[in-house]
Amino acid sequence: MNDMMKNILCAGLLLLGITFTSCEDYLDKSPESNISDTEAFQNFVNFQGFVEELYCCNPEMSKATWFSEFNMADGVLSTSTSSYMICSEFDAGNYWAWRCTLSSWNQCWLDQTSVSTNPSDAHDKGLWPLAWYAIRKANLGLKNLDLFNGTQEEKNLIEGQLLFFRGFFHFQLMSYWGGLPYIDKLLSSSDNLELPRLTYRETALKAADDLRAAAKLLPDNWDNTIVGQNTLNKNYQRINSSTAWAYLGKDLLYAASPMMNEASGNSNAYDVELCKQAAAAFDEVIKRSETGASPYKLQTMDKYSDNFWKVGNNQLPGSPEVIMAPPTYAGWQSRWSLVNMYTPPTLGGESHVSSPAANYVDYYGMANGLPIDDPDSGYDPTHPWDNRDPRFYNDIVYDGVKMIQGGGGGTDADPYRYAELYSGGNLRDESSASRSGYLMKKYICPGANKYDNEWDNIIISVPYLRLSDVYLMYAEATLQGYNSTTASAPGTMNAVQAINVVRERAGIPDLASKYAGTVDAFMSQLIRERAVEFAFEGIRWMDLRRWNLAGAPQYLNKTAIEFDRGEDGSIKNLRERLITKRVFQDKHKWLPLPTDQVNLYPSFGQNPGW
Repeated sequence: MNDMMKNILCAGLLLLGITFTSCEDYLDKSPESNISDTEAFQNFVNFQGFVEELYCCNPEMSKATWFSEFNMADGVLSTSTSSYMICSEFDAGNYWAWRCTLSSWNQCWLDQTSVSTNPSDAHDKGLWPLAWYAIRKANLGLKNLDLFNGTQEEKNLIEGQLLFFRGFFHFQLMSYWGGLPYIDKLLSSSDNLELPRLTYRETALKAADDLRAAAKLLPDNWDNTIVGQNTLNKNYQRINSSTAWAYLGKDLLYAASPMMNEASGNSNAYDVELCKQAAAAFDEVIKRSETGASPYKLQTMDKYSDNFWKVGNNQLPGSPEVIMAPPTYAGWQSRWSLVNMYTPPTLGGESHVSSPAANYVDYYGMANGLPIDDPDSGYDPTHPWDNRDPRFYNDIVYDGVKMIQGGGGGTDADPYRYAELYSGGNLRDESSASRSGYLMKKYICPGANKYDNEWDNIIISVPYLRLSDVYLMYAEATLQGYNSTTASAPGTMNAVQAINVVRERAGIPDLASKYAGTVDAFMSQLIRERAVEFAFEGIRWMDLRRWNLAGAPQYLNKTAIEFDRGEDGSIKNLRERLITKRVFQDKHKWLPLPTDQVNLYPSFGQNPGW
């Protein structure tokens, strides 16, 4: 075997536990050949069963292992003893850490030493191997679509899902590794497998064709289909038309963004035409939401945390705002992954604590909607956590927050009932607790500790895509596509109106006029708004890169705060301390490709600098 793609596709053997005499044999066989070459495709039940495995190719990035940190940008600080965590490795510039075979800890959802589509375990799921497997599986299904015997609705559902996943997994791969071959047919050993590597734009446009076709085939709501009646009220996580339109918009906006546009041989600026196309795709999602055609709408602020976690009765978080999330493979793993990772050992967690970086917390503005560095904001450094954006109180544990809710634990619990995050406080520790002066709250329900013992009943899911993201990406696409804060894609809203939808849900006023008048002023607040709305959801690393801002000085530092508590409760001697300065060079725009696979044919090439 002499090429990269054959090597990747042969990895499917491991996924299904099938042993063949050679990769050439495998490439000429259906992965489902243990039943027959045709049986999987003959009717809707069988074919949909074939398709269901594609959903299980989505890694649950927060649970790839017991401490699977997934925030790789400027948002979190790991304890000083956790240098193996992916965020710390990336801070140091070691992007090879995405490869589990090169890491001291099998920690990253991007790769796993063994991979599986097992629907009951989040471990052993890596994006790189599973995406290629899923693309091959989608192509296998599309090739055999003519064997299907069913209604037109059933055929559209099958074809729409297959096209969506082919486009989606290519999009996922290129977001991390740049332009790649676009595999749009089932490959065999007789094919020339030295496939050309496309530019980012070329890859994105091919993905766009698949996603657009999927959007036109899939229903707005599976509950309103004949097929969907068999699983009525249980169809929420199935791919529908809005999912495809949303990812079409995201694919086009990423391709239009400065870094991707520059990597495709153009300028370090937005591609205006692609921005307009992205805005039109997002508009389709917004219209379906606002008319009630789709099941998606913004969650109310009093239930904002339902986007991320729920407690009791095996309830899944997400509805009605989350457009796409990975399957929840095993609810109990929430306790042993996210809760452990964000809870200090004195409260029953582990010492591998990730805490919000202090300078990142400063992105949370005031209740009046202004950033804290605005002279009109009313921010008071002696009472720095008063009158803040409601999302601050949802996401962040700060000094004085009640940690233990009930009366359990007696005197042993008393010292930790309230967070002491001042210098020398009971939850401050460089090696085993908060390193920054803050702790994470976004994914932690009240009572998730060894005294209240709520953590065994929590299910946490980190979304891939929420409706609020569609509104903010729509705002960005219309802003850059039409070079105006008040122009819009036909039929919906302008950039200012779109950002205000998200701000209104958060409970803060509309964007101040001083920030709404020019493209640059608006963009500065859109960057901040995205930092707050999607804090600690794994999106920030993508955003900073695509904007070509990841190497800007203001995004490299990670800091802690030190302060004393006055007897009157005020903050004394508040000061900031640099913990780490992130390493970012041009080569860090993309992850390195696996050397063993790049070397299979030199014309494929490694990413620059690696």
